[in-house]
Amino acid sequence: MDKEWVAVLQHVPLFESLSRRHLRRVAACARTRRFEDGAAIVRAGQTGSTFYVVLEGEAAVSAAGGRGVRLRAGDYFGEMALLDGAPRSADVRAVGEVVAMEIGRTAFARMLKQEPQIALALLRTLAGRVRRLEG
Repeated sequence: MDKEWVAVLQHVPLFESLSRRHLRRVAACARTRRFEDGAAIVRAGQTGSTFYVVLEGEAAVSAAGGRGVRLRAGDYFGEMALLDGAPRSADVRAVGEVVAMEIGRTAFARMLKQEPQIALALLRTLAGRVRRLEG
């Protein structure tokens, strides 16, 4: 699965600056998770501790006062949870069965301790995002 997941992770902006070797290290933290129709994948207000990429199926995102969004294969959410563990800002529910790649914050943090170059690359990516927003 790692090779397939490297291809998926390449399309996530947070990981765009990582080398293939580093993407393989991130992919090694991942596992497959299945959600039944209607299952809550994440709930607003809960501590964020997991990043997801939808591999199969569809998920509905709803935030208080916001417009609902549908996520399909290749879409992702929760990447900031890998870094800060802040509360979730929206509910995400499975619409039909959903198969997702899941990366937990604990495994990700452990990997970053072993590969500090990945942390530096992520910081550069995030700094670039902030600069674009300020620009």
